[in-house]
Parts: sequence; C-alpha cells; structure tokens
Amino acid sequence: MSFKHYLNRIVILILLVTIYSCHTSMNQSHTPKVEEEKNMPVNELDRKVDSVLNIMTLKEKIGQMNQYSGFRDFTGPVSKTSDAASKTQDIRDGLVGSMLNVRGVENVRAVQKIAVEETRLGIPLIFGFDVIHGYQTMAPIPLAEAASWDLEAIQNSSRLAAKEAAAAGLNWTFAPMVDISRDARWGRVMEGAGEDPYLGSRIATARVNGFQGNDLSDRFTIAACAKHFAAYGFSEAGREYNTVDIGNSTLYNVVLPPFKAAVDAGARTFMSSFNDLNGIPASANEFLFRDILKNQWGFEGFVVSDWASIKEMINHHYAPDDEAAARLSVNAGIDMDMESYVYMNHLEQLVEEGKVPVTIIDDAVKRILKVKFELGLFDDPYKYCDEVIEKQVINSEEMKAGALDMALKSIVLLKNENEMLPLKRGRKIAVLGDLAMDKNSVLGNWRIGAIENTAISLKEGFANYTENEVVFERGPVFVDQKAEFTQELVYNKTDTTGTAAALKAAENADAVIVMLGEHGLQSGEARSRTDLGLPGLQQEFLEQIHAVNPNIVLVLTNGRPLALPWPKKNIPAIVEAWQLGSQSGHAIAQVLHGDYNPSGKLPMTFPVDVGQVPIYYNHKNTGRPDGYNEGTVFYSHYQDAPNEPLWPFGFGLSYTTFEYDNVQVDHNYSQNQKVVVTARISNTGDLAGTEIVQLYIQDEFATTIRPVKELKGFEKVTLQPGESRQVSFELTSDQLGFFNNQGDWILENGAFKVWIGGSSQATLEARFTLEQ
Repeated sequence: MSFKHYLNRIVILILLVTIYSCHTSMNQSHTPKVEEEKNMPVNELDRKVDSVLNIMTLKEKIGQMNQYSGFRDFTGPVSKTSDAASKTQDIRDGLVGSMLNVRGVENVRAVQKIAVEETRLGIPLIFGFDVIHGYQTMAPIPLAEAASWDLEAIQNSSRLAAKEAAAAGLNWTFAPMVDISRDARWGRVMEGAGEDPYLGSRIATARVNGFQGNDLSDRFTIAACAKHFAAYGFSEAGREYNTVDIGNSTLYNVVLPPFKAAVDAGARTFMSSFNDLNGIPASANEFLFRDILKNQWGFEGFVVSDWASIKEMINHHYAPDDEAAARLSVNAGIDMDMESYVYMNHLEQLVEEGKVPVTIIDDAVKRILKVKFELGLFDDPYKYCDEVIEKQVINSEEMKAGALDMALKSIVLLKNENEMLPLKRGRKIAVLGDLAMDKNSVLGNWRIGAIENTAISLKEGFANYTENEVVFERGPVFVDQKAEFTQELVYNKTDTTGTAAALKAAENADAVIVMLGEHGLQSGEARSRTDLGLPGLQQEFLEQIHAVNPNIVLVLTNGRPLALPWPKKNIPAIVEAWQLGSQSGHAIAQVLHGDYNPSGKLPMTFPVDVGQVPIYYNHKNTGRPDGYNEGTVFYSHYQDAPNEPLWPFGFGLSYTTFEYDNVQVDHNYSQNQKVVVTARISNTGDLAGTEIVQLYIQDEFATTIRPVKELKGFEKVTLQPGESRQVSFELTSDQLGFFNNQGDWILENGAFKVWIGGSSQATLEARFTLEQ
C-alpha cells in the first residue's frame, strides 16, 4: 500500500470513527413506524448512514448493491486467472456489498478482512445463507414445524437456527419463506407454513422474531428475509418457476397477509420471486415493491433479488438485454442483485445517461447500509468470527434438544384404529423400510450446512426401547444414488433385494412398523411432482406386507401432502412424521411408544387424488355447490373422485379424545368493538393430551364472495383425563374484515357463522349478526 493511500485511509477512518462512536449506545427500534417519523428530524442511525453515503463514489454505491456467491475455500489457493480471482478483486475494489454461501468462521473472516482492510472505505460485507430449518443441526422442515401450531416452539427453533448460523460467521438468512400454497405438486411447500394465510401470518411473525430477536445487534441474531414476494406459491400446475395468474381477491386476502406480518415483525430484508404477476416479472414489479412494500407498508429494510432473477427477465421476454433488466429492476425497487451481475455491469452507465435517477441508487444503498449498522458490523466487522463460539455452539446439546422438542411437536397422528398405538410392551416388532434405516433423507431438503448421514434414524431411535423384541429389515431399495450436484433421484422399481427377508419378519411380528414416503431431496426447490402417491416400489411393498400381517403402523416421511387412499382404507395406524431433521428417529420412537402424546395438526389439506389439486379448506362456494340438485349430476363435482379431501386442514388425532360443547357468542360489537366466542373442551380419554383448539368464521353475505370457512384463531390446550376448560376467542375488525379488490380493508355488517373444534371440519356452530 502506498503512503498516500495509507494516509487517505487514516483520514477516512478517523472521520468514520468520530461519526460512529455513539452507535453502541443507541437504543432505538429497528422497525419505526413511517407514520410516526414523517415529521421527525433525521435520527442518529440515518445520520450515520448518510455520513458513509456522502463519501462514496457512484461505483462504490453500486458495489453495495452487488451480491456474489462463494466460489472456493477462501483460505486456500486460487488461480490468478480464475473467476474466483476476479470476484476477489471486485471485493478489494469495494464493488461487492454481500456474499452468500461463504460460511465457517475462518472463511468469513478471510473475506471480511479483504472488504474491511483492503478497500478504500472499509465497508463490511453482510454474509447470507439459506438457513431454512437449521444451520448444521437440522430442525424439522418448515412445513412440519407449521404442523405443531406452536408459535413459541417455532420461534425458538428459528432462534436456535440463528444462533448456530451466527456462530458459523453468518448474519443473514434467506428465510422465512412465507409463500402460501394450495398445491402439493409444488416442491417448495416443504419450505413454508402451508395453505392458510392466518396461520401463515402468525408463523411468519414467530420466525422473524426468532431469527432477529429483540436486538439485531446481538451476537446471536441474524437478519431475516421474507420470501418470495409475491405469489410464488401459486405457480401454475405446481411447476417450479412457472407463471402465476391470480385475481386481486386472492392476492390481497391470501398471498400478501404473511408478508405484511413479516414487515410488522421487523423483517429487515425481502426477496423477490421468480414468477410474474399480472404479466410483469416480480423482479421488475413496481406495484409490489414500490407501491405496496415500501410506500403502503413503510418497509425500511432492503430487497434482494432471487438467484439471477433479474437477468432471467430476458427469458421471460420482458427485458431485451442485461441493461434493460438492470434498469427495470432497480427502478422497481430491487435494491441488491443476487448473482446476475447486471447492476455491476450497467447501473453506472444507466445513471450517467439519466435512465436511473441517482436518488434510487442512494435509497437502495441507504437501506443496505442501515441493516449493516443494525447488525453492528460497523462497530465490529468480525463480531461473528469467533472460533471458540463456533465450536461451543454448533451441534451442541442445546441445538439437539431444541431440534428434538420441535420434532416431537411436529408429528401428526392421522389414524389409530384398535389403539394400535402406543405400542404395547412385551411384543415382537418388525421395523421395515429403506427409510427406517436412512440417516440422510430425514434431514430434509435445504440442509446445505448439515453433515451428510448425521440424522438419528428410526432404527437408532428404537435402540432406547428394549421392552419389545425388535427386528429390522430394509426391504426393497427405494432410490438410486443421487447425482452429486443435481441431486436428482431415480425411483428404484426393479431392485427387490431384501423384500423376502422383510416379509418374513412381518409375518412373524405382532406389529409392523413400516416407514415410507419421499426421500428428503424429492421435495424442495425444483422438485415438482405430478404423482403424489408413494414413489418407487413402496406401494407394492406396503400391500405385500399387508397380505402377510395387517397389523401395520405406517410412518410417513415426506415434504408435502401425499395422496394415499389405499393406506387410509387399509392400514390401521398412520403417523405423519414429515422430515424431522437431526433428531428424527428419537422423536418418532418416543411417539410410537407413547412417551410423547402427539398433538400436531395438518397445515395443508391431503388430497384423495392428485386430480383434486389444488385443494384447500377455505374455498368459495359455487352457484352449484356439492349437494346442489341432489339426485342429478348437475353440480360441482368429479365423476371419479369425491370433493372431500383425504385428511382436512387442521386435522390431527391424539392418544386421548376430546369433546367440544357449550359454544357461546357475545356479539355486542358496537359497544366494545369485538365479538367474544367461547366454548368448552373436555378430555374424555384416559391419557393427558394437548389439543389445538381452532376457531373458524364465515361472513355469510358480502360485497365480495367470502370463503366457506376461514381460520381466525387457535389455542393450544393441555388437559388431564376428565378435565374440562373454557376457551375464549376475541374477534375484532382484524378478523372480521377483508380486503376488497382495490386492496382496501373493509368491515361490513351482516350475518356470520362461527365454528370451534379440532379441525377445519369442526361442526360445533353458532351465529351472530354484526352491527357497527
């Protein structure tokens, strides 16, 4: 470094230190309300952001809007002519604002050192990673967590994921995914909270709070990213990256509420989606990002594109070239370009030509710098780089305990005839299935920080239980080896090795536990399916077992709802165990043996047949609903399948039983601005148990057709045998109103129905009339 360069750096650093010195003493909200700040003077954080912005060149500003993916072990050698060398030089030149897929303290420190110590201004990088359901210790996949309906547990799971990721040097996660989806063919349903906007909104809040905590500058919190804005879960035919075509009623009442909840919870970043909406790709959709997110909702964080989604607008036939893509996207409100390179290559010229106002660049950079300040990176760029903490936290007992707790709460009991479960002691048990022995699949997808084959298998989970004689047989091979990079899986339909031994074990057993479903990499991004049955040889294997011993407990491991009419009809006990992560085997074994009474409820509807998809509980009535013109064929139905689902949204059994009665409604809304609904729930079984009490409403007649039922409240209640309790729900305008097609929130007088029960098919009903 030249003396002149060194002197310039000293002067700048002195200036920055003087300006930033009081940052650590700040005590301010990370999510100030726009309405409260319109007439307020610029706050201290804004002054600090402006002080950095004012000494940046245009090129350096654009650099903050550029995100690269990691490309090597940064502590190892790299060729001077490689792409890695080029990216490293860009960091050195101050032309990179963020890195993703750089993880581990040693690597993060090496890259951060370049940004902080070898650039003109020393602005720290923010390091992002897909911490979807854990970093190295895997919690259940998000759809499974949603089945717990336990907001406190979900928040804690995100908190632990943040803590472990932060210990590995990371400070930004591309989660939570808050896309609502009604289509099980779409593989990314595993990454979200299911089909319901109310449940999805509550879970979005819990996850944002878990990742970010009460103080984003805390050592173990990381910035959350609500994705994918917007309507990605409505991709046509459930096909990944496909187009979206929905009406305003669905957009405002179903798609947007979880995103608004994420903003209200203080999510510091948003991510654009791959799809188009109303013919405009999300990454250039000014209506979404300028009008709604930043202006109407007052979002103060920054927006990052999804991987190369800005450049992909050329493939959409929306942008003719890279330059147009950059112009359209930045003007629409996308602040950071993930791996498209178009901002880096074209924004400077676009500004100079007047095609992009410099004020838009400044606004984007301010947003990015503000999050970096909030994370405390200007105070200590290396705050996430502590090898001692890394070793103490990652895969610690705290992480394992949290993953097990979440896994237990995520399991859903779907069927239990003749009290097959819990397993009786002193029995001979056969545990069968390729997946029952697997230590990798149950980690689920989106586990890129995990170590392969580290999950507790179901076989290992049974090792803690010696009261029964247990035999294990793998049975037929489920899938062929996955390709190293593409992660493509081929269903094996020829290798029946082990079938004979498995059937012999089943024939000689008092009860058969068979674990079937999807491999963990058969759901997730780019994992769309048109067949929602058991893949490969599994259905055939299940029927073979049933022929020799029908006393079967089917344990499902899957990342999406499956269509399983034969198992529902023929198998006496069915347990939905999803992909439960690192502690999977322990959690399933505890539930099967009765050490934990399951309480999970389905966050998505399970279809009888894939032809019913999309199928969801909160549909609207037609002019000829089910049962219309009884005795004729002229109503809305299928000739070859029922309208009803296999298992409805909100469904889940317990080892005990619950009854509901005495529903009451206090509906003097004009006096107290709320409707109070109460009911009594009783544990009528022999065991203590936990029930998710659910409340649904229907606005019977409105200026916009309303769904036949809408979830508007739920409460987790634990009761001893014979115990009863009154549960109470308050319905305010937030629950009783809806968005019209112009996006206005309205509350209309009129008749309402209300139901309380254990699923969306609750029958305990009352009525009230709303009069304001």
